Amino acid sequence: MTVVSPPRVSAPRHRVVEDRLLRHPDPRSTDMMSRRGWWLVLFNFVIPGSAQILAGSRRLGRFGLGATLVMWVSVVIGLLFALLAPSALLGFATGAWIPELLSWLRPLPLLVLQIALIGYAVLWGVLTVDTLRLVRLVKTGTVSRFGIVALAIALMVAATGSAAYAANIAGTTRDTIQVIFGQSGPSVPPSDGYYNILLLGADSGEGRDSMRFDSISVVSINADTGATTITGIPRDMPNVPFSAGPMQDKYPNGHESHSDPRCGWGSGINQLRTEVEVCQDGNALYPDAVANGSEPGVEATKDAAEGVLGIEIPYFVFIDMHGFAALIDALGGVDIDVTERVPMGGGPAYEGQPVDDWAIGWVEAGQQHMDGDTAQWYARSRYTTSDFDRMTRQRVLQQAMLAQFTPETVLTRFQDVANAGAAIVETDLPQSLIPFLADLALKAKDHPVQAIELTPEGGIDQYEPDWAYIQQLVQTALHPPTPTPTPEG
Repeated sequence: MTVVSPPRVSAPRHRVVEDRLLRHPDPRSTDMMSRRGWWLVLFNFVIPGSAQILAGSRRLGRFGLGATLVMWVSVVIGLLFALLAPSALLGFATGAWIPELLSWLRPLPLLVLQIALIGYAVLWGVLTVDTLRLVRLVKTGTVSRFGIVALAIALMVAATGSAAYAANIAGTTRDTIQVIFGQSGPSVPPSDGYYNILLLGADSGEGRDSMRFDSISVVSINADTGATTITGIPRDMPNVPFSAGPMQDKYPNGHESHSDPRCGWGSGINQLRTEVEVCQDGNALYPDAVANGSEPGVEATKDAAEGVLGIEIPYFVFIDMHGFAALIDALGGVDIDVTERVPMGGGPAYEGQPVDDWAIGWVEAGQQHMDGDTAQWYARSRYTTSDFDRMTRQRVLQQAMLAQFTPETVLTRFQDVANAGAAIVETDLPQSLIPFLADLALKAKDHPVQAIELTPEGGIDQYEPDWAYIQQLVQTALHPPTPTPTPEG
């Protein structure tokens, strides 16, 4: 009787590959061990955890694969939001969705992201080291032995370095937001279709107790289109009116000069900070200012700017000119068409001293790419030109900086821009507005920045301003009349 043996069932091809090459290779074959080593290193880089699934601890491999899947899903979702709804992504990352009552939790999303990225970088390093263990380098060829190690290290540095860099960006973003917006007040809706922000510039190096605002302007951003208008207010504008509030109660007929030299001199708008915070009880005048991330002198200046322009100005941004150059350098410089040369330097030592004797250099006329130091001299030079020319230069510089704030520039220079911004910027803009304003900033790129200068060239009397005319000028700029259609024919 003939016994028929059952047919031999061959193992699936993938199992053969796994048994013979990856999981159970022939250690006597240097060629096989070398090829196996190259494959494991590549698998570990392309799909972290796969090398362990194929040739090592499946438990560790499954953990690595799970973490990789979560990472890639998160990246894809993030990219989709970045392309389709960038403001929503920024709002989620910055915690803008967290209510004001729990605002202390707003740094949490970026903190979780940072921890997750650091954890993934560490996991990738662990998987790489374990992969090299699985390779069994002593069994590979001499050339492959060094090549496999070099490739594994290079890929690990690239992978973990990218994750660590992303974690660093997340941490820097969180810290910068906390420094700049840490004490911000509540959010308010746009006023008459605009977000109006008081933009102040001064040098804190001169001493905070007597610091006066050298640059005063109001940035009006259309809440629908992002179109931006910058209105420059002369720092010495006298007898300014105030909107309803404590300063209007004190000066119902406009700001008046002082007899006390500690309070500044004249009735210019830039004297308000010194007067309110040095000569008066500013905290009694504006008891909520500090709690809302502002200060009494700034609030008094807001009330004056509102009285001058006839618009509501709920927010301010203060730029410390002492470190202003660092921000421009962080942006890679600015491009400005200089209309007339201006001197760089502290000014003459005595009346009539020739400019060339004290100037340390000149900002020449023509198209210039300026670094931070040159741009600061261009904006602040006080000699050979009028104060109104200086205002115009400051507005030109502001527009040049806005143009330089492109997504590409911010991404490639993020660390420097964030560090410089945190060092020189103060504001009471609430964190909840960050996503919306960022979205408006992207829209603003499609519109030229409109500038209004309250100077004699703009039809404004320097010593006796017509407040009604100024307010009408601003209203016409922000709400231009709709052209009347002409009949056909």
